[in-house]
Amino acid sequence: MFTSYVQTVLKRCDELALISQSPEYIDRRYLTNEHKLANQLVASWMEQANMQTWQDEAGNQWGCYKSPCPDAETLIVGSHLDTVPNSGKYDGILGVLLPLGLVQWFADNSITLPFNLEIVGFADEEGTRFGTTLLGSRAVAGTWQDRWASLLDKDGLTVATALRDFGLNINNIHNASRAQSNLLGFVEVHIEQGPVLESQNLPVGIVSGIAGAKRYKIEIEGHAGHAGTVPMALRQDAIAGAAEMILAIEQAAIEHEVVATVGQIQSLTNAVNVISGKVDISLDVRSLDNSKRDLCIEQIKQKVEYIAQIRGLTVTEHLTHEADATLCHPDIMSQLESACAMNRIKPFVLSSGAGHDAMAMAELCPTGMLFVRCAKGISHNPAESVNFEDVNDTLLVLKSYVDQLAKQYGESSELVA
Repeated sequence: MFTSYVQTVLKRCDELALISQSPEYIDRRYLTNEHKLANQLVASWMEQANMQTWQDEAGNQWGCYKSPCPDAETLIVGSHLDTVPNSGKYDGILGVLLPLGLVQWFADNSITLPFNLEIVGFADEEGTRFGTTLLGSRAVAGTWQDRWASLLDKDGLTVATALRDFGLNINNIHNASRAQSNLLGFVEVHIEQGPVLESQNLPVGIVSGIAGAKRYKIEIEGHAGHAGTVPMALRQDAIAGAAEMILAIEQAAIEHEVVATVGQIQSLTNAVNVISGKVDISLDVRSLDNSKRDLCIEQIKQKVEYIAQIRGLTVTEHLTHEADATLCHPDIMSQLESACAMNRIKPFVLSSGAGHDAMAMAELCPTGMLFVRCAKGISHNPAESVNFEDVNDTLLVLKSYVDQLAKQYGESSELVA
């Protein structure tokens, strides 16, 4: 029954992909003109679905499908509209446009709900412009930190200045908070960005939680020397030490059943005929269990220090990012599992290793997530892809979830047309 609506969802993903600050690839960042144009286009689609629309003081785009019931509570559904450079069409965007397709179906069939259904397109999940993620959803959750006003982009512009140029005022950003709202919860639909659902041959899955992450910059200092004159036994080679440390990090992650990644390596010498005197590496460790993650990090630190001592190196570490794991609300998970079963889809629970706006929203209200299968798990890449049938199945699951919630309030959305 959703064929035309799914076609519209996918067509709109294509249309939003054309709003980019690069003519060569998709690139839509916080508080840019492209951000403004995307909000305006999404707002026009929301209005077609009989939604009241507004842009909040942080630049998030909202639409409300208002309940006729007085003093109705509110369910929020949504994701983000910003992208990384050279992104795909669906990361975040599908999670805004898919529920909009459902609301359009409600509107076309004159269906009302016993609660307000709001859709949000968050402004800055990726953190590409200012280096700090979740700025839009943090403002909504009421956890905005005033120090973020002075964050700089690559051109030296602050968040405060960028907000002003966008037509907003940093002094009003706390007004974006929904902390005083009467909320039922928040549900985010997002492509999986991984291969698990594909390996299970399933179109959609229920997220149990979002892994907590800690990131470090590790500086490894040895002694630079001539590649031809310093004997191997007398070298203090920072690159060789870094290589051994990276393998130790990999082994520690396997032993502790977490994921750990060294994604950046920078040799400050970086010459073909010079023994490296200093190397910087990054470290990213994630787990749904904060204690397990932290135990692994402690073992990594011990192994790194041991390798440094053996090789005559010095190591300095700097914590650059910290976010604790976020568990999805068990009631919402249970309802989403039931919604899958109603549509003859095996309820399958998996965790998220990537961060999402749901992490911020979980500090505000009960939160849940649905993952949509994406081809080969590819994301943050132009090859990002979903198929029609999976989007249709996810739309059915989301509708069944909303129906269940409506029945709790004494009426089903299928019975009030």
